[in-house]
Amino acid sequence: MAQSLTLLLARLAIGVTFLIHGWVKFTTMGVSGVTAFFEQIGVPLPGLAAPAVAVLEVVGGIALIVGAALPVFGVLLALDMVGAIVFVHLPNGFLAEKGGIELPLVLGAACLALAFTGGGALAADRLWQRRKAAVAA
Repeated sequence: MAQSLTLLLARLAIGVTFLIHGWVKFTTMGVSGVTAFFEQIGVPLPGLAAPAVAVLEVVGGIALIVGAALPVFGVLLALDMVGAIVFVHLPNGFLAEKGGIELPLVLGAACLALAFTGGGALAADRLWQRRKAAVAA
């Protein structure tokens, strides 16, 4: 049970972080502001990338919180963080206090860990697997 609670806490922390970052892209910056920022830093297809990233971070954050489709959202959010590292944080070094890669590196690695190990017994994915197994039996 300790492992399941630990994974739940990890999913909550990581998921809320992504949810808030995505929400800010809609409410504070606005998709047009994110698009302009993406253009400025050289993100390819900024008009498509900006809303896609905002939606991914909101929906993916919620998915991590509830533990749903973790292999899909874990990998997509990790790729999102690769983009953040390459286009935003890499020139600033490692430390987060200087805008470096520290935070997106940790978030990306955590997302990959959840994607490939699962969210524990308290994740929606696990609950759905149990229901399928019970129906099949």
